[in-house]
Amino acid sequence: MSVCPTRRRLERQLPFGGILSAHRSLEMHRMDVSPGLRAAASTYLVTGPRLLMAKGALSEMAAQLAPHCPESARLLIPDMLELAEVYSAVSGHRNLRVRLEKITTDSCRKFHVDCVDLRLLRAYAGPGVQWTADEGQTVQEAPTGAVVFLKGKHFPGWDEAEKILHRSPPLSFRPVPERVRLLLTIDEANACGDAAFDMVA
Repeated sequence: MSVCPTRRRLERQLPFGGILSAHRSLEMHRMDVSPGLRAAASTYLVTGPRLLMAKGALSEMAAQLAPHCPESARLLIPDMLELAEVYSAVSGHRNLRVRLEKITTDSCRKFHVDCVDLRLLRAYAGPGVQWTADEGQTVQEAPTGAVVFLKGKHFPGWDEAEKILHRSPPLSFRPVPERVRLLLTIDEANACGDAAFDMVA
C-alpha cells in the first residue's frame, strides 16, 4: 500500500522541530538515499551544472529547476522541493533559496557559523557536513543522505544556544570515490551569499 504524500511530508517535518528549542543549534536525522536518488545524483555529477539554484515561493521553484537539470537526474527535484517544504514549515519562511552544488575541493574547511538564521543541508553524494562542539577536539560527520538543520548567527537568541561550529568535510585526503559531493542547501531567499558562494557546508 502506498503512503499518502501528505502523511509522508508530515512525518518528515516532525523530527526537525527540535531545532527551534532555545538550547539547540543542530538537528540531524539519518535518511536513506533511495536507489533512484543515488542514480540521479550520479548522473547529475557527470552531466549537471556546477550550481543549480532556485529562489522564491515553493510554487515557483520547479519551473526554475527543471530546465537546467539533466532529464535523467530530475528525480532529485521532487526530493529537493519536499525538503524545501519541510524547511518552510520549520522555519516559517515562505520565500526560499534552494541550491544544489557539486563540490570537489576542500572548500570552506575551517569551522565556522553561517550568517543566516536557519539552514538545511543534505548530501546526496559524498560525506555530509562536519561539526564540533569543542573547537575541533571532537569532530562529527553527517552520513550521506542525512538531513541537517543548523542555526546561524541571525537566528533569534542564537547567543544562548549551544555553540556548534561546522565545516565542509575536507575531500583531498579521502578515497577517490569520496572526493566529490552533491550538496543541497536550503535557506530563506535573502540569506547571505545569494548567487555567489558563501560558506559552503
